[in-house]
Amino acid sequence: MVTAAKQARATVIDVSFHEFSPFGVSGVVVIAESHLTIHTWPEYGYAAVDIFTCGDIIRPEAAVQYLVERFKSRNTSIVEMKRGIISSSNEKLPHKVCDARLQMVS
Repeated sequence: MVTAAKQARATVIDVSFHEFSPFGVSGVVVIAESHLTIHTWPEYGYAAVDIFTCGDIIRPEAAVQYLVERFKSRNTSIVEMKRGIISSSNEKLPHKVCDARLQMVS
């Protein structure tokens, strides 16, 4: 998962995985651009992966390609979901807030 994040050009911040008994793993790779998560059920030959990213540099498709090859996936299902604030006019919204009027006050 860390290598997948690096393949996507993400900035890895933290990594946490838990191995279940008798088998299975759940984990998260926290990246500056959001996260990658995995939950595995090896007894069924199944893994669910979420790659949540933002920004202009990140290439989530590179992470997907790496994981599909690494797991030797035979039945891959890929769903891309647009999340967050999506412009109705299809204009690209800024990654960082540039307008002082829009910044949150703490």
